[in-house]
This record gives sequence, C-alpha cells and structure tokens, in this order.
Amino acid sequence: MTETGTSRPAAADADPAAEQRARPNRWKVVFVALLLLGALGAVTWVLLGSRLLVVRHVEVTGTALATNERVVAAAGVDLGTPMARLGTGAIGDRVERLREVESAEVRRHWPGTVRIVVRERAPMAVFERGGRFHRIDRHGVVVADGDTRPSGLPTLTVASPGPSDKATLAALTVLSDLPDRMRGRLTEIEATAPDAVTLHMNGGQMVEWGAAERAAEKIRLLDALWRTAAGRSVRTVDVGSPEILKTK
Repeated sequence: MTETGTSRPAAADADPAAEQRARPNRWKVVFVALLLLGALGAVTWVLLGSRLLVVRHVEVTGTALATNERVVAAAGVDLGTPMARLGTGAIGDRVERLREVESAEVRRHWPGTVRIVVRERAPMAVFERGGRFHRIDRHGVVVADGDTRPSGLPTLTVASPGPSDKATLAALTVLSDLPDRMRGRLTEIEATAPDAVTLHMNGGQMVEWGAAERAAEKIRLLDALWRTAAGRSVRTVDVGSPEILKTK
C-alpha cells in the first residue's frame, strides 16, 4: 500500500501583494529620517553658524566698587559669538579675578544678551599704608584704595594686614560677629596677635576682647554692662575670659 502525502507551499514563496505594500512603508521611514536630519542640521546651523543667535549685548548688575566697563573687559565676551558657544563658567571665573568681586553668575538671555550678575566684596575696615587708605573685606582681601579715608568704616590696626595674616583674620572675625549696635560705635579694631583683639569705641572706651571665640557670651556681657550708668562710665573692659568680667 502506497502512502500519499499532501504537499505544502514553500516558505520562500512570498506574497507579491504583501511585498508591494511593504515598499511604501520603507520609503516613509527613509523620508522621516531624512526630514529629522534636515531639521537637526537647521537647528545646529541657527545655534552655531548663523548670525541670528549671537551675542549683541553684555549687561552687568550688582556693581558699586568696580565699574561696569572693568567687569565687561574682564569677562572677555566677544560680540558676535554664537550664544550656544559661550563658556559661562569660564566667563564667571575671569570676572571673579577682579579684587572687588566675590562671586559672579553669567546668564544667557536669548536671543542675544549676556547678563553678568556680580556680588561684590563688602569692605569691613580700613587701614592706612604708604599714604593710601585700603578697604578690606572679611576675608582680608583689599577691595579698594584711595588717598582719602572713607567714612563709616573702623580702622584696622595690625602689623601685616592681609588674607594670610592670622591677627588680621581674628580681628575681622570679631568685627563680623559684632551686632550693628556695637559696630556702629567702633572706631578702631586692633590685634597684636590672633588672641589679643582690642576694640576702641567712640567716647574713648576700650574693650579687651582677646581671641575671636565665644563672641555671643562676650556680647551679652557688654550689653548687660552698658545698660547701667556705672558700666557706661567704665573706661576699660576685659571680656577675654567671659567667666570673669574685669573693668577699670
């Protein structure tokens, strides 16, 4: 007996109609891909190669000690530079090299403005050297100088004023810790050593502060002393050790 098998269509025999339907789909994919590439190229050209989005203005805010012209010169931003190519971090670093500047933030304002927001150093005291008066901030950095003494700042008296001098930093730390009501009465702050700070108040009173530590306790002692008539008449006060108040 002979077994008869049924024949199956070969897998390789594709449906011509299905193949024809697939061809337009492939062309659509290619067309969309080319369209996206073209759009990406256009955007890249607008951002980096065209004259549409380039630096046209540089604005500076927050300056009082430094002039806007000096900040712009330090920033080194060339007009006509594509906005997208700006290295805002490097621009800020260059501006912060100015002695008056503590920090600088650089912002893009599309389509063509660069804004530099400056935070300047705040002068806290003044010292005289070489016939000129130098204003110094809380870090010991000289932020400005001139041939006339500026008003509203106490005199700093130390041997070697500067950011690496420990006596300078101790005096400036004490000055930073003082409340406005005491700082407004201060005419001179002197430091012969980091642990030997002395305050000279208007009216001739002298406060031997000692080291910069324990400022809150020392301030409370002085407040309590100066609330009394007898305390206000004291010429010298020693608060170097807050546990023991010494007066003369």
